[in-house]
Amino acid sequence: MNRDARRILVAIGMAGMTMVATLTANAQALPERRPLWVPDHVFAQIGTAEDARMAAVGVGWEVPALRGFVFGNSSGYVEASIGRWVADISDGSRSSAWVTQVGITPVLRWHPFNDPWWFTEAGIGVNVLAPLYRSSDKRFSTAFNFGDHVGIGVQLGEDHRQELSLRLQHFSNAGIKDPNPGENFLQLRYTVRR
Repeated sequence: MNRDARRILVAIGMAGMTMVATLTANAQALPERRPLWVPDHVFAQIGTAEDARMAAVGVGWEVPALRGFVFGNSSGYVEASIGRWVADISDGSRSSAWVTQVGITPVLRWHPFNDPWWFTEAGIGVNVLAPLYRSSDKRFSTAFNFGDHVGIGVQLGEDHRQELSLRLQHFSNAGIKDPNPGENFLQLRYTVRR
């Protein structure tokens, strides 16, 4: 593993530990907080890439609001997901390759002060893809990959317990090993909060 890859892993690990520490510290101050292992929301998403499609489900744990961040409020959550990818392979047999994806991602979210019903978010996490992903034009060299995303969404309903978001997510191994073509998915996510 090269030096840059190690630095990225250390930075992600430190960010994840900071979010978990914040969650743990702030959870004790919140009244009637569920146990930490009980998720705050569940989600389902679908996505498409140039030669692949994906579907995933997952859960998330909220990090209490950080408040007052550049004309709005910021908050965060840590999500765990499991999904399936299918890629078309044009090797003469017109076959498909299936991949299972498991990941964990810390996410930072921002709500504007004047319109708190919509949000933007960004996150970077770690994923394991098994077997190695391949499509007609791409072949990953590692099962371990990073998944970073940006997204925009709206909260629905009177109590804002439902969300619909559009996300762009990139998966690659950050240059740990070649080839590293990466894959980009456009995703639609539906979330329900407890």
